[in-house]
Amino acid sequence: MYCNFFGLNEKPFSITPDPRYLFLSERHSEALAHLVYGVTESGGFIQLTGEVGTGKTTLCRTLLLNRVPSNADVAVVLNPQLSALEFLEAICEELGIKVPKRKDSIKALIDALNRYLLDAHADGRRTILVVDEAQNLAPEVLEEVRLLTNLETARQKLLQIILIGQPELRELLARNDLRQLAQRITGRYHLEPLSPEETGQYIEHRLKVAGALSEIFDARAKRAVFRLSQGVPRLINVICDRALLGAYSQGRRLVGRRLVRRAAAEISGEPHLRTGWRWIAPAVAIAAALVLAISIGFNVGQRPSTIEVATLMPGATAIAAIAAIAATSAVADDAAEPEPSVSLSEQLNLSQELTSANTALSTLFEIWNIDVGDSARSQCAQAISLGYSCLSHRGSWSGLRQLDRPAILQLVDRAGRTHHVVLTSISGEWAELSIGGVSVSHPVSVISELWFGTYQLLWRPPNGVAVSLLPGMRNSNVVWLRESLAAIDERYRAEPFDSNVYDPELQRQVREFQRDHRLDVDGLAGQQTQIIINSLLEPDSTPRLTIPRLAQE
Repeated sequence: MYCNFFGLNEKPFSITPDPRYLFLSERHSEALAHLVYGVTESGGFIQLTGEVGTGKTTLCRTLLLNRVPSNADVAVVLNPQLSALEFLEAICEELGIKVPKRKDSIKALIDALNRYLLDAHADGRRTILVVDEAQNLAPEVLEEVRLLTNLETARQKLLQIILIGQPELRELLARNDLRQLAQRITGRYHLEPLSPEETGQYIEHRLKVAGALSEIFDARAKRAVFRLSQGVPRLINVICDRALLGAYSQGRRLVGRRLVRRAAAEISGEPHLRTGWRWIAPAVAIAAALVLAISIGFNVGQRPSTIEVATLMPGATAIAAIAAIAATSAVADDAAEPEPSVSLSEQLNLSQELTSANTALSTLFEIWNIDVGDSARSQCAQAISLGYSCLSHRGSWSGLRQLDRPAILQLVDRAGRTHHVVLTSISGEWAELSIGGVSVSHPVSVISELWFGTYQLLWRPPNGVAVSLLPGMRNSNVVWLRESLAAIDERYRAEPFDSNVYDPELQRQVREFQRDHRLDVDGLAGQQTQIIINSLLEPDSTPRLTIPRLAQE
């Protein structure tokens, strides 16, 4: 309907998993690398999980169409809500195996499958089983899947299995009665939603594939799409498709923020609220900072004796002074942490003009003493040019404590508005946040009510290049990995020590390191594994969550 109006060859935001539209973000590239590794190595399981709509099926189709070796036969089970017998029948049908006469016999089906696998192996062919929506597999079917990996020769497994599913799959495989299967998983990856920057790139990518020759979504519209979709590709598609339809109905060739919000409201069934009074934003920002600073000043739970207020905008000196005076006069001598008099959600509401992603990034860079200047490039792009890297991820408090780096948390207040604040330290059950440049303290449990796991942090990758290290790689970062593991503990020393090849021995040492430090044991040195290594090697040269900022300074 709207394609001709916008000069498009086809609808760019269809929710069908078309590999032509695959956008390889950093996370999707790593996930695809795990899948490719799974189909090129023999034996065991590969596990890919992700929230609904994050692109798992699209990655799977891309793998099957473009990355499967020519000597491989693939069986795909899309609907695993089957009995053990039906599951085996589905595999046999996918591989073209003649179903035995005793169709109701599991043993007969396994025997037929085993003969097929042995014949394929003798012909130099490999067999791969892909199970989508694997979280729906019944435990007894999963046990049958495990037994399939017992089909082997003296030297290798005959069947490579890839399990793709929602996060519930991880919980399912964590069950004690399925631990034998979990131990056979040789690679795990959890696919995360897109970051704000990647969301904009994703929108532009799909429009270009569909034939767009000019800008259709402006910058504010893209930011609104991210806030409303939280970076989930399927939701991005649905919102953008409806926004294009709305723009077409109004005769507008450029989609703005208001159209995106209206599209999202129509999809969710909620009424669209008009937003006005934008001309008073600077005044609201100053007033919000003043009210927030004064209200926080009476929060006797502050650990520091003063509240640090960053330079929010020109002319904010008076606000900083008032905040500091209010805090100094209100701090109690008692070392205990009483409940704050102003809730976190109220503080966020008061400072909503000061909790943008860019403001939070500026605060994070200031903590790292990084000067990105006034370049038109994004702050993360400038940080990369200086040898740093921005890592966006979804995790938990235990993961943040382990990474031990200040991080930007994405919070959602009671009114549903998104805010970006900087987690600067954690002490026991309390955490210190920087909200628009103002330091506040709240219980971790309180922050958890508004935080859904999305965070962003800075780190310094080896040789200034942030890249996951995978088995088979050859580069200087592999040498760094060998040397670093040995420097941490001789138990992790992999020989030959000076080799630049990621060989099986190094993979074994990486797995040992990951097991000892409670990381996903996949033998792949991703960014989180590298950050933990950096923390152990450079305990004093980077900002840490476990050391309050005042102590660091």
